Amino acid sequence: MLIQTEERYQQAARSYQEKGYWQPWPLGQQLRRWAKTHGERIALVDGEDRLSYLDLDRRVDAMAVGLHRLGLRCGDRVLLQLPNSTAFVVTAFALFRLGVVPVMMMMANRERDIDAFCALARPTAYITTAAFLGYDHRALAEKAQERHNCLRYVLVDGAWTDDHGVTCQIEIPNATYADDGQPSATATAVLLLSGGTTGTSKLIPRTHADYAYNARESAKLCGFSADTVYLAALPVAHNFPLACPGIIGTFSVGGKVVLTRSPAFEEAFPLIERERVTHTALVPPLVNLWLNACEWERADLSSLVLLQVGGSALDPKLAARVGPTLGCLLQQVFGMAEGLLCYTRPDDSEATVLHTQGRPLSDDDEIRIVDADGKDVAHGEAGELQVRGPYTIRGYYCAEAQNKSSFTKDGFYRSGDWVRLTAEGNFVVEGRIKDIVNRAGEKIAAPEIEAMLKAHPDIQDAALVPLPDEHLGERSCVFVMAKGATLDLPAIRAFMLANGAARHKIPDQLELIDFWPLTGAGKIDKRKLVAMAAG
Repeated sequence: MLIQTEERYQQAARSYQEKGYWQPWPLGQQLRRWAKTHGERIALVDGEDRLSYLDLDRRVDAMAVGLHRLGLRCGDRVLLQLPNSTAFVVTAFALFRLGVVPVMMMMANRERDIDAFCALARPTAYITTAAFLGYDHRALAEKAQERHNCLRYVLVDGAWTDDHGVTCQIEIPNATYADDGQPSATATAVLLLSGGTTGTSKLIPRTHADYAYNARESAKLCGFSADTVYLAALPVAHNFPLACPGIIGTFSVGGKVVLTRSPAFEEAFPLIERERVTHTALVPPLVNLWLNACEWERADLSSLVLLQVGGSALDPKLAARVGPTLGCLLQQVFGMAEGLLCYTRPDDSEATVLHTQGRPLSDDDEIRIVDADGKDVAHGEAGELQVRGPYTIRGYYCAEAQNKSSFTKDGFYRSGDWVRLTAEGNFVVEGRIKDIVNRAGEKIAAPEIEAMLKAHPDIQDAALVPLPDEHLGERSCVFVMAKGATLDLPAIRAFMLANGAARHKIPDQLELIDFWPLTGAGKIDKRKLVAMAAG
């Protein structure tokens, strides 16, 4: 069920089209247009692999033809779990070209997440790599196929194995996809993952038109051009490095994308020096590591023009070190995969950049800040941020019950973020009302972890809370009420890993408790738990 009325949505859609926000070309066609414009300019660098825009478009065609011959069709869903690589970019755009919808999985997703995605999206295929950072992703995908009959195909490193045991490459060299049956620009292009509060991530449907606008308008605001060299340091299945402006925004202006498997400075700094990187994006814990590394690393980072920082609010003291240490501008980014993006501007004052999270991307972003009763707060007071606009979703994918609580009757998305506006119209993020831990930019839903731990035979009850952390932004602390047995953190971690939890969801700290502090309503008082753990 879409909460926003269809009549109101159609009126808004016509307005967005008339204003040029929503263009008529799906993302696969957008790439073809960019290739015609930018031709032999280098589009993508991945190690020694360097693809021009024309090369990239040809590779996407070859992959699209192969996937189509395999049996994938417009409207199908596919689990896409690949690291930062040429394979990710080629595969994603081939799926866009076919109108097949990728579910953008993280490399850290494991059995529990995959089972939930399969139950919800009913994907036709699972596209992954054989191994990454020592983990056997081939085995993970093959086990998923055994459990879920919707998964007709498992593709590993660009190949699949037929019923006779023959391994076949997917890409068809020199093949041209005829764009038959291409999707509408207003059709769903991608399903992003949401770090929600109700267990496994919800799926966020972004359309070709709104996602292209998201990336294109972000590139314009951030000053991207054909001279931009963007380092995709964060995992590119995330919204931030994919389209804010990210890879798609860089392509839209004819710039060059440089891929790195890891955002660690040991890998990123040499790439910045070699490729003369101008722009990149990080989360706050990585900013801290990069700045500290500059004290002993002697890499030439002088090409950097702009560092974007998002995922969580950046501490002003850390923010103040960026310019003097890296020699580039800082841009704070606050947003959500569901839509709204806020940026500080390149010409903002130092105080604005250091102490706020910017203002909305679009003139047609409609925002309101409300109290617990849904009433507008006075200007300058904190409240929950609600938003609707040209690139904010109208509902989660196949989540009617969730949509009733996440969207207002007039179509505003309830973000769960607790914010206030400065006199200049910039956001200051005060916190959130969602029950999640934001660990190094990765969102961990407390109810999911609590439910998993309650299944442990020696645990009576559990509660997960966030604690401030210098390196991670927030670390996860789990309070456990045991059934008499002795429990320690290694045992908790082993139990969770054995039950398919992603590594970033494993608690950083364990506290044993005999009774819960309760609120007046009889619920566990997590604020008191935070104080107890911090003390």
